[in-house]
Amino acid sequence: MIRSSSTDRTEAYWRTPIYFGLLVIVLIVFLQTGRFGFVNYDDGSYVFENPHIYAGLTAHNIVWAFTHIHSQNWHPLTSLSHMLDCQLFGLRAGPHHLINVLLHAGAVLLLFEFLRRTTGALWSSAMTAAIFAIHPLRVESVAWIAERKDVLSGVFFMLTLLSYASYVKARSWRRLFIVGVWLAFGLMSKPMLVTTPFVLLLIDYWPLARTCSFRSRIAEKIPLFILAAASCFATMLAQRLALGSTENLPLGWRVTNAIVSYFIYLWQLVWPHDLIPFYLHPEWRVPVWEIVSLWCLFIAITLTTIFYRRSRPYLCVGWGWYVLMLIPVIGIVQVGLQGHADRYTYLPIIGIVIAIVWGIRDLTHGWRSRAIIITPVAVVIIIGLVFLSWRQTTHWHDTEALWSYTLKISPDNDVAHAGLAGIQLVRGDLENASKHYRRAIELRQGNSAGHYGLALALARQRKFDEAIGHWEKSLEIQPDNTSARNYLGAAFASVGREHEA
Repeated sequence: MIRSSSTDRTEAYWRTPIYFGLLVIVLIVFLQTGRFGFVNYDDGSYVFENPHIYAGLTAHNIVWAFTHIHSQNWHPLTSLSHMLDCQLFGLRAGPHHLINVLLHAGAVLLLFEFLRRTTGALWSSAMTAAIFAIHPLRVESVAWIAERKDVLSGVFFMLTLLSYASYVKARSWRRLFIVGVWLAFGLMSKPMLVTTPFVLLLIDYWPLARTCSFRSRIAEKIPLFILAAASCFATMLAQRLALGSTENLPLGWRVTNAIVSYFIYLWQLVWPHDLIPFYLHPEWRVPVWEIVSLWCLFIAITLTTIFYRRSRPYLCVGWGWYVLMLIPVIGIVQVGLQGHADRYTYLPIIGIVIAIVWGIRDLTHGWRSRAIIITPVAVVIIIGLVFLSWRQTTHWHDTEALWSYTLKISPDNDVAHAGLAGIQLVRGDLENASKHYRRAIELRQGNSAGHYGLALALARQRKFDEAIGHWEKSLEIQPDNTSARNYLGAAFASVGREHEA
């Protein structure tokens, strides 16, 4: 692409204001999290209940981060980042939140820079980065301290893309080594980046437009595929005993949920309404006609993007980016009981946004008054997303706000009932805590947190015999819960069953 000097000067003039604008909209939405607290949804295991984390950066804890599984994952850099936060800020939640915000802002600016450098489309790059920055689907990844792995891996993913673009421009083993280093750092932050080598193959086609053979492009990425395979192996080892693994669900249910989730995320991109931290798994409840229709639509979209791969290559690349990056968390092989999760869209949805933004750019190319029409529409979209995301972020203010909001949207949500009961238990409101714990167990007998929390509430009321039954049930579901085992031993001792204690 031949660029005039006047075009370069115009880009240089607007670049700094765009950087500033992207940073401002991120801060408008997420700066409020500096006043937020921890929530009882994984924040404990990731930070304030983990002695290896809240003790800060020590030689022992650094070794622990690289040699132990943390929260059913091997992500040592995420663990180290939490340790560093505790070293600098202690257990004040506000600064932990703000580090998430800064990392997300960094990922946004790096995405803009990657798209600007590789496509030369300044305003399309800026719009894509803006939507990524402040779409309501981003809230969970940024406002939730335990999701540090999303924003941290996001930064390393963007650095991988930028360094790869630099490698393509002037190929050398040194530059490819840098690509591998950034990818390794990303994988050690969140193993979801295992499909990154495939994404690099996609961007070889567009926007990098590489002309070398496909075989050579595969060959040069073999070290990256080895890194991804090693991360897959480590993750499988870490998650083999994970609580709520969907391996207990029939494969048909998991495949069904996968195809449904692909389209749920697309709908949430267009209509980000009623977003909550935990969505119930549909299991067998999806009608056959809907499954068949969605599979047909999925195939049709795929074939359409392939058909237009020459005239509109961004469609094929964007759709492929989205589909590939979601594979590790789409539900076929997955840890957890959720049907889908907003946080899983953090990087995958960028592909769809690219396809939409560049599609509109192409469709309006011949419009004489394009700027007059497109600019106010873009401004309205950004303002609307800022408002929706700011409001969505407020729900993460504290544990009670989060779960009360979730139960308004999803009244039969057993995770939300157990979560709300947890904060009531801490406050000493045993009656309401017991009520919500019992409701969580009614909704799903396999709710380990429900049995564990109800046992605590019963023990505080000195109802040890009933408490013992629930702690035993909790251990059946989660055998490695050492706290439940300790409490169970104490309860046995309290009723004179010393041998069992």
